[in-house]
Amino acid sequence: MKKYQFPIILWLVFEAIAVTLWLTLDNLFYLFNFTYIGTCLAIGLALYANRFRYARHVVQFAVGLYMLIYLGILSGENMQIEGFWYYLFLGVFEAAVIHYLVAKICGPLLFGRGWCGYACWTAMILDLLPYKVPAQPRKKLGFLRYLVFAGSLLFVGVLFLLQVPNLERVMFYSFLIGNAVYYIVGIALAFAFQDNRAFCKYICPVTAFLKPASYFALLRIKNDTDKCVSCGKCRKVCPMNVNPADNSRKRENGTECILCFTCVEQCPKKSLHT
Repeated sequence: MKKYQFPIILWLVFEAIAVTLWLTLDNLFYLFNFTYIGTCLAIGLALYANRFRYARHVVQFAVGLYMLIYLGILSGENMQIEGFWYYLFLGVFEAAVIHYLVAKICGPLLFGRGWCGYACWTAMILDLLPYKVPAQPRKKLGFLRYLVFAGSLLFVGVLFLLQVPNLERVMFYSFLIGNAVYYIVGIALAFAFQDNRAFCKYICPVTAFLKPASYFALLRIKNDTDKCVSCGKCRKVCPMNVNPADNSRKRENGTECILCFTCVEQCPKKSLHT
């Protein structure tokens, strides 16, 4: 049962969040929402523990499609970063604000960039493209994501300043258009740079929220230096250009690890673990 220990702990964490929000906000939706996400994550990790090859992709689609189609399209909630600014400016503690607080601001203290590896509905498509291992060194284009971050804040701020009517409807259409743009840009960059995760590295604005807490993440890849032979294979296969063999929190691109465990699977000496 030891291999199921972490999936159970993670499920309990999400269940605690689900019950707390349900009772605090008197809204049964939060009980369902976080129970569903926590259960999907726990099942996915359990499948991975049993060496099911597509475990992570199962979780990506189970959570990603739920958030994209059910929450975003059918329920009309903008779960992109614009939705976070929207509810924040309204002074309402619900929907995207809670999502970002749990998954992208405080959550990374526990599971780092796990959101990007297991729940992002943009990445669930990008990970299906053929360039799973970056063909080139990481480019110095990371500043672009901060421009997109600032642009999203400016966009929503201007909508409020201009008192645009039917703002809720505008946010819904911005969610649809924004997702379409993300997919188009993400796929184009993947083929241009021969790197499935190029969008995540250079464009995605959510990184601005994820990076600070991810530095202190409790769950992270560690290297048993007694077993390691410094072959460098883990670094070569990492989709985010992290150096997993370095145990320092200051390691190269350390806050970018999405916990895909590709390095763990490919390590010839099995020196990598969580």
